[in-house]
Amino acid sequence: MNSDSPYNPVFEVSGLKKIYNDKIVLDIPQLTINTGKIYCLYGPNGSGKSTLFEILLHLKNPTDGKILFKGKEVHPRGDAIPELRSQVTMVHQNPLLFDTTVEKNIDYGLRIRKVNKSLRKKRVGDCLNLVGLEDFQKRWSRELSGGEIQRVAIARALAISPAVLFLDEFSANIDRTTVTALEKIIKKINQQLKTTIVFTTHYLDQAYRLADNVLHLFEGKVVQ
Repeated sequence: MNSDSPYNPVFEVSGLKKIYNDKIVLDIPQLTINTGKIYCLYGPNGSGKSTLFEILLHLKNPTDGKILFKGKEVHPRGDAIPELRSQVTMVHQNPLLFDTTVEKNIDYGLRIRKVNKSLRKKRVGDCLNLVGLEDFQKRWSRELSGGEIQRVAIARALAISPAVLFLDEFSANIDRTTVTALEKIIKKINQQLKTTIVFTTHYLDQAYRLADNVLHLFEGKVVQ
């Protein structure tokens, strides 16, 4: 299959198991996440969605199974770990911003990659436009509302041009109007940048409104 195909798998999982204290908390025989799509991991607390999130992000190792990122092994061999770490990023439910300007928050990942200043400035502007915060460069992070913090965190994640963006309960602590705006932003990011997006939510209506594919997790298994 052509590597530019929108259906080219970005993650492939087979025989995945995670065991804690002799209890199987994750048991997924097969899972494919295709490039350029939006996926939702939906399920109650304890369903395994956070564990799957952390395993795909390589924050935890599975007990058993194989994980591929763009056709290369993340587990067990680890050949793809450097590539995964440079191309996959996550925005937490309650993101923390540095106590400085929005611009310096967003260009942080570019600065540590030694990207030149003019390119950083352009990239910051582009990312702020995507999240609807034009002209916020000089605002201080401490002045932002909860919804604005979430948007800046998404812009910071996008600054490094990730192949996959993980969003953990992005709408958990914000008002309904801001949730609607964020959902539109997520769709826009996916459509304009072709970024693969994987998010978790407790809201089934949101899962189906936003995702191309909803993965229902219950007691560690993907269920219908």
